[in-house]
Amino acid sequence: MPLLAPARYKGAYGGRGSGKSHFFAELLIEDCLSQRGMLGVCIREVQKSLKDSSKRLIETKLKELALGEADGFRIFEKQIQTPGDGVIIFTGLQDSNNENIKSLEGFQRAWIEEAQVLSHRSLSLLRPTIRAKDSQIWASWNPRRKGDAIDDFFRARRPKDAAVVEVNWRDNPWFPQVLEEERLTDLRLFADRYEHIWEGGYARALDGAYFARQLAEAKEQRRICRLAADPLLTVRAFFDIGGSGASADAMAIWIAQFVDREIRVLDYIEGVGQVLAYYVKELRSRGWGEALCVLPHDGVAENSITGKRYEDHVRDAGFEVQVIKNQGKGAAMMRIESARRLFARIWFNEATTEAGREALGWYHEKKDETRSGGLGPEHDWSSHAADAFGLMCLAYEEPERARAEEQAEAVEGGWMM
Repeated sequence: MPLLAPARYKGAYGGRGSGKSHFFAELLIEDCLSQRGMLGVCIREVQKSLKDSSKRLIETKLKELALGEADGFRIFEKQIQTPGDGVIIFTGLQDSNNENIKSLEGFQRAWIEEAQVLSHRSLSLLRPTIRAKDSQIWASWNPRRKGDAIDDFFRARRPKDAAVVEVNWRDNPWFPQVLEEERLTDLRLFADRYEHIWEGGYARALDGAYFARQLAEAKEQRRICRLAADPLLTVRAFFDIGGSGASADAMAIWIAQFVDREIRVLDYIEGVGQVLAYYVKELRSRGWGEALCVLPHDGVAENSITGKRYEDHVRDAGFEVQVIKNQGKGAAMMRIESARRLFARIWFNEATTEAGREALGWYHEKKDETRSGGLGPEHDWSSHAADAFGLMCLAYEEPERARAEEQAEAVEGGWMM
């Protein structure tokens, strides 16, 4: 268990029911027993009262472990005395000034609860304050956004002396049946928020997300995993065409193979304002230099500067090209419905498709408080990935439909003979 080894920083992130808080509460008690006189603090960004703190959880753990005054633990109204005249206190940091935080100097353990809401300012003030010999800073949280202070520090920058683990409900051997029933209810009724609440995913568009349920099921069924390309099958690159220049739409490319009745998504590429040469280089450097490039109908539009079609530019770069015809009115919803129908057959390579899956999880229906339904998808940063993904699904369905029609004609012809 990485969190049991010595480390300056220890972090556990994930969804509900993972046991993160229970783990750190027990670890704090164990450290107080092994290091008499230790000073510990349980921190929240906002703590209006002790009811908002972990004090009750620690008290419950002491009772479960049969630890009391004879062992050096005494429970007071606002703090818990620990062996050797140590203490555990509980505090909030919001609106704290330098003098308030400096009062924590000399503390050897600082546990940040609900750390996803901790501000950058609070974290920057706390870290140099908790600096006693062998001191540690712990954090437990359900991720909210990549830019949050705790995610940026523990996951993106990841200090050298840090132990960080992801834990979710399935990692908890004592996950109770009552929570299992709640989890399944959320999966069935509130799939758009399930990933964030139970699987530790970043918060996404919670209402009207088109693919939230499907992504949650893909993770549940372990279809988001490690995949490798089949060298005997065609690799396809599905485009949503952007443009060059700072104000241009994003270019999105999904890399996939059609393997019998499965679609195996191997990679995702996205950029903004880049010329075609950038994407050609990306495709080749990632090993997709032989890919069949599948373009939407606007791939046949002429470039206003060169006079050549995008399709021609891609061919000139050495790729084979296929253009999918215009689906006409309602094309966006056709792509969405095609993706929904096929999602149960789709597998994702986890390491290389995260950005694309994040966009799919956000892609959602337009909202208007005065109207309901039928507004179509919101055109935002996520729509380019979703459009290319839908194009992939349409490209898969066309041959499937053609084969079905051929089989039906063969059966009918045989019957008539």
